[in-house]
Amino acid sequence: MQRIANLLVYKNGQVLLLKKPRRNWYVAPGGKMEPGESIFSAAVREYTEETNTTPIRPHLKGIYTMVIEEDGERIDEWMLFTFIARDLEGTPFKETKEGVLEWHPVEELEVLPMAEGDRTNLLFAVKEHGVQYGTFVYTPDFTLLKETIQQSSEGEVTNG
Repeated sequence: MQRIANLLVYKNGQVLLLKKPRRNWYVAPGGKMEPGESIFSAAVREYTEETNTTPIRPHLKGIYTMVIEEDGERIDEWMLFTFIARDLEGTPFKETKEGVLEWHPVEELEVLPMAEGDRTNLLFAVKEHGVQYGTFVYTPDFTLLKETIQQSSEGEVTNG
């Protein structure tokens, strides 16, 4: 199963997002984990590679199972580990081979084009305490079919 780590920097009421050229959707910078790599190291490495900056004191905000189904059959599945940092060092690239980096007011997470599961996890990362867990089931064109969300804070779990 593929493992993906991404990281969102939330600073001065804004978030740094990557606009991917294929769908013109926004994502938190991140990517595939390397064999034997920790989720923390992967998130920081991928963020640094994609932005030319270093996140300050990142911490885990979400663990998700992402599923693609077609005609009721599971055709793909991966894990996503989402981190957040409240500051960064360095000056972000304007554009990379991965897409265009842009700062956006946090309120725009509600309306920017992105996968609905990403919207759920990024909004949680910037607005809520604790850690969120979930499963997002999509069609092959990333229409959200179903989401199951739980969250915990200091050992308490809320099921949704």
